[in-house]
Amino acid sequence: MGIRIGGGQIEKLNGKEVSYSEFVEKYMAKNQPVVLTGLMDDWRACKDWVTENGQPNLLFFSTHFGKSKVQVADCGIREFTDQKRVEMSVSEFVKNWLENSIMENSNASTNEANDKSVLYLKDWHFAKEYPEYVAYRTPLIFCDDWLNMYLDHFRLHKDPESYQKDNDICCSDYRFVYMGAKGSWTPLHADVFRSYSWSANVCGKKKWLFLSPSQCHLVFDRNLKGCVYNIFDDVSETGFPGFKKTIWLECTQEQNEIIFVPSGWYHQVHNLEDTISINHNWFNGYNLSWVWDLLLRDYNEAKEYIEDIRDICDDFEGLCQRNLAANTGMNFYDFFSFISRFSLVNVVILFHLRRDYENQIWSSSPVARHLALNLVSIRKIALKMKSFNDVAGSFGFIVDLKETLDDPKFLKLCMGFCRTYGMIHEEEKWTCEIKKALMLDFEDYDSLISSPEDLVKFIDFAAGKFSGNCSEENILLSRLEDG
Repeated sequence: MGIRIGGGQIEKLNGKEVSYSEFVEKYMAKNQPVVLTGLMDDWRACKDWVTENGQPNLLFFSTHFGKSKVQVADCGIREFTDQKRVEMSVSEFVKNWLENSIMENSNASTNEANDKSVLYLKDWHFAKEYPEYVAYRTPLIFCDDWLNMYLDHFRLHKDPESYQKDNDICCSDYRFVYMGAKGSWTPLHADVFRSYSWSANVCGKKKWLFLSPSQCHLVFDRNLKGCVYNIFDDVSETGFPGFKKTIWLECTQEQNEIIFVPSGWYHQVHNLEDTISINHNWFNGYNLSWVWDLLLRDYNEAKEYIEDIRDICDDFEGLCQRNLAANTGMNFYDFFSFISRFSLVNVVILFHLRRDYENQIWSSSPVARHLALNLVSIRKIALKMKSFNDVAGSFGFIVDLKETLDDPKFLKLCMGFCRTYGMIHEEEKWTCEIKKALMLDFEDYDSLISSPEDLVKFIDFAAGKFSGNCSEENILLSRLEDG
């Protein structure tokens, strides 16, 4: 069964000519893919990692990073819903690649087939492992990255029943390097947490096949459990009755181009040439609802799977949450901790920004409006969580304002967030005396945040403080009312 290509073209733009507000309005908020050029010109990776003839500089990797342990997919072997993975060193991976390349060239001269599987290095936490080697700078339009900012200071999921090293690289961020020879590929999938992603081709060429979220149900089986693995297989019409109705967007990504992959778009990717790419997954206030919707769906599946042991299980809900974290990467409690901390981050900076502007019209600040939008987004999610009866009470995480503001990791998160928003909106002159600013405004707030209801109350309290302390437009209150 062949696939149908149609539905228009993915736009290609010069990234240097796109402002942050334009990118948000046209692509991030509308959840539309786009290819961007001109954003990788000064990357060290584009010089060190590529030979003069445009090929991957494999010997450079073997020489400088050869001892690193990485996950490598065997593109010829399926294991459950993904390709089989093995761990090896970068040196071993490079040796295998070079040997396979020599064999292919030899077979090409004699017209013999090469039966050796293509290997694909995936999900290498390169930036975390080599922080002093600055291979690239994240383009400004992608910097509103709550996920990786958070993971630079906190764990997303911490299992109290098992020991976890604080410096464990394998679960520390979602910034990756991928390396694969021509013919390597990634099966059909939607990105982790239904996050956004961006993928930059340092060298090589990729073919992307995209399916919009409105059609994604068509790639699942009758029970909406199993997903098509390879769209170029002879997909069973009986097993996947909707697949023949799918209409795909096709896009070829060239060297030095970055593709923005929106939330919930299923995609399959093929390396048309030997390729190295840098990829980030991230989410923020614009796609936070996608994360919650996925968690809720996966929770219901996890719960349904073990429903028959509910009566004999001492902590059925706890088991559901542990299974959810194992399958999805976080659970309700992790997500609640995440949005609670970020609500406090946004409130802290919003209040300090008002003080920093003094008599100027601070509510006209793009940063202030962005922060208000973030809090509206978090509040909407908290209301959804509050209405979810199964776990509407305490989420096992407590935010105490005074204790949190004494936490060096939280203050570093605030400072990083502060700098990022200053760069994005070109307002880098304001300062951040964060702890002092918040404690003056919230000295009469003695409630703790331990449930979605508490979180809604906290955001509403913050909005009320603006009403009482500010004569000009209350941007937070107006955003809440609009939302």
